[in-house]
Amino acid sequence: MGAAESVPETSIHEFTVKDCNGKEVSLEMYKGKVLLVVNVASKCGFTETNYTQLTELYQKYRDKDFEILAFPCNQFLRQEPGNDQQIKDFACTRFKAEYPVFQKVRVNGPDAAPVYKFLKASKPGLFGSRIKWNFTKFLVDKNGKVIDRYPTATAPLSIEKNTQKVLES
Repeated sequence: MGAAESVPETSIHEFTVKDCNGKEVSLEMYKGKVLLVVNVASKCGFTETNYTQLTELYQKYRDKDFEILAFPCNQFLRQEPGNDQQIKDFACTRFKAEYPVFQKVRVNGPDAAPVYKFLKASKPGLFGSRIKWNFTKFLVDKNGKVIDRYPTATAPLSIEKNTQKVLES
């Protein structure tokens, strides 16, 4: 269990996901941008720090070809119970999130969103590919390749230097 799946895709830009309104969004639109992809939750002990720092990071770098893609997930102790609109309202109102918040997804198991299967196959974690908790972060370069993976306890601002390096490359 937790072994990395093999996926045919070689770039995150090959995926289409749904926004919080159910509209399909091709991730190809993010070609040329550095991405931080995060599975978010509103009722987690890590919510305050992560959302606050994600917003701060986004404010600093959004004009420098940086984008955060937030994917709500309710797989960890049901800590993201709201519907898609409630989740977006929470992120945008309480934490001033101006980055995209997508439709709720599963990140583990047979029903995991294809984009998450790709992310996990590209950068397995320390103990296999399974995502252990909310706020796992994937740093993706301008070509859609996964550069690094950060666990829940890694605060977004602590990966700022890595983000800058990828933006400059």
